[in-house]
Amino acid sequence: MRLSRYFMPILKENPKEAEIVSHRLMLRAGMIRQQSQGIYSWLPLGKRVLDKVNKIVREEQNRAGAVELMMPTLQSAELWQESGRYDAYGKEMLRIKDRQERPMLYGPTNEEMITDIFRSYVKSYKSLPLNLYHIQLKFRDEIRPRFGTMRSREFLMKDAYSFDLNKEDAVHSYNKMFAAYLRTFDRLGLRAIPMRADTGPIGGNHSHEFIILAETGESEVFSHRDFVNFDIPGEDTDFDDVAGMQAIFDKWTSVYAATSEMHDESAFDQIPDADRLSARGIEVGHIFYFGTKYSEPMGAKVQGPDGKEHLVHMGSYGIGPTRLVPAIIEASHDDNGIIWPASVAPFDVVVINMKPGDEACDRMSEELYANLTKAGKDVLYDDTDERAGTKFATADLIGVPVQVIVGPRAAANGEVEVKDRKSAARDVMTLEAALNRVAG
Repeated sequence: MRLSRYFMPILKENPKEAEIVSHRLMLRAGMIRQQSQGIYSWLPLGKRVLDKVNKIVREEQNRAGAVELMMPTLQSAELWQESGRYDAYGKEMLRIKDRQERPMLYGPTNEEMITDIFRSYVKSYKSLPLNLYHIQLKFRDEIRPRFGTMRSREFLMKDAYSFDLNKEDAVHSYNKMFAAYLRTFDRLGLRAIPMRADTGPIGGNHSHEFIILAETGESEVFSHRDFVNFDIPGEDTDFDDVAGMQAIFDKWTSVYAATSEMHDESAFDQIPDADRLSARGIEVGHIFYFGTKYSEPMGAKVQGPDGKEHLVHMGSYGIGPTRLVPAIIEASHDDNGIIWPASVAPFDVVVINMKPGDEACDRMSEELYANLTKAGKDVLYDDTDERAGTKFATADLIGVPVQVIVGPRAAANGEVEVKDRKSAARDVMTLEAALNRVAG
């Protein structure tokens, strides 16, 4: 992508409305634009990051055996009345009527709709276990949306829903999502700590939030320091191994961790002082097991191996991609801008032509752009006529992991400079060496 033809509206000044680092940097880097209170457009640079986050979330859901579908954003109020949540949910739900005066709502979550889909088609235990998920916009009319897309009214959510014959099988489904979440956040460059949490309006009796530590976190969290050394489940993890999944869950819940709502001061005090961790945290995922909370009022039953009908046991599992993007920035930035993990960077490399119009600079920049693109890299080519300082500031601000700088003096000698955004290390090398290093 040539920067001269790209839409990336960089802001030179810090936006006054931005209270935290991620909101400020997302606005400055031209990733998002606020359209109204708590509602944002995702501009091209932000959309590229969001798509890569979604890709990783999708890959790990699929790896764990979940099956993707897509449900509508608008839902009939009848389903929510059937479950008993329509009046109980509160003012966060946006209630509307269509032209026939039928009550509708902009879905804040999808337990009722997925239960309706399930009960319409699944009749036998032989179709279980089943986990269905989608990645879809949601709306919750937050009383105080803030921090950009960290706490917005409209947001993207991956929500998955598991169906099992009994509690034992449902716990295994819960454990699979638990392990999948650990892998997902690790691939996004985050160390997430699973913490016992309140079930809130979703309901149920078993719930964990996945929290990353950050000074700007909304919640106060308490945990044991051992979490930073726990191993993440590997790519070869067998999600059908019941004992293996339980072992992962047991390991990651073997030491104390809780949000403020579930905090037990006496239990926390038993941890040695050196191992206590009290900090602010950002919730990036939440999983629930709630048994028959929805299947009972909505009649979601299957015929069991005994020939009798059984209410299915359910769980739900949420990840907010539009919240994850600022969370990653909160965890990875410096005074100059964003430092993206390679897995979600909007571009893999930015080629900076320091002097467009110079024969050697143009030739080498074009060669880098063409060959790196051919090698499968996402390349941003800064071919603009901006000053050198502006080009460097833009590259640092948007956080692309690798910068290849083509200046007239080095280009005359057939050389370029390669800069690592995270470490700021710079190396001068031949064009061929730079291609081999960056393309590899």
